[in-house]
Amino acid sequence: MRIDLNSDVGESFGAWTMGHDELLMPSLTSANVACGFHAGDPGVMRQTVRLARTHGVAVGAHPGFPDLGGFGRREMRCSPQEVEDLVIYQVGALAAIARAEGVRLQHVKAHGALYNMACRDQALADAIARATAAVDPSLMLFGLPGSALLEAGRALGLRVAAEGFADRAYNADGSLVSRSLAGSVIHDEARVVARTVQMARDGTITTVDGGVIRLDVETVCVHGDTRGAAQLAAAIRRALETEGVGVNAIGAH
Repeated sequence: MRIDLNSDVGESFGAWTMGHDELLMPSLTSANVACGFHAGDPGVMRQTVRLARTHGVAVGAHPGFPDLGGFGRREMRCSPQEVEDLVIYQVGALAAIARAEGVRLQHVKAHGALYNMACRDQALADAIARATAAVDPSLMLFGLPGSALLEAGRALGLRVAAEGFADRAYNADGSLVSRSLAGSVIHDEARVVARTVQMARDGTITTVDGGVIRLDVETVCVHGDTRGAAQLAAAIRRALETEGVGVNAIGAH
């Protein structure tokens, strides 16, 4: 059994600080680096790539809507062409920064509202897949299991990776509980660790209504802006390794 442990990082910009990437990075195997639209800036992007390289963590692009004020979590009306263009712009920028640091990008994972919309909207999913393939057809595309994003990636011949979320509640249909609802983000460390082991070892997840559904994932996300994320990621990695689950970058699977 093997699993990739990823997190959304590089989400500071200017004088504004988000997360504790330097403490979180040692526990990760893949890093989703913000590309300047929902968070991040050129300096933070480069610094984060360097940090990932130092810790042997694979680097991926984390493009989002142009929404610094809403942290990319507000749905925006964008045409598929607009989405394709903004994803090419962001992934291309991070690819150039990574290349300057001697690093090659591993994957693309859309952020926030863009991710959630593309998981259910085939036209937006196709746009993200086209953008990813246009920048580099060897890039992997992350998405929810059974989502339009994974379908779009496969249709273009991209390698795809089904993603689970350690600290997010699930509905009975396998979708994530909306952040607007109480309990959508789980803060209890023991519960989050147990859920991650359940996903990685058993391929299931307990839903918000107490049911258990199949959830086959290859990578699990711990949100970098979750309270105590660094401690949580370290506890998750220890628990996975104790259970005999290999923890390594998805590109090595």
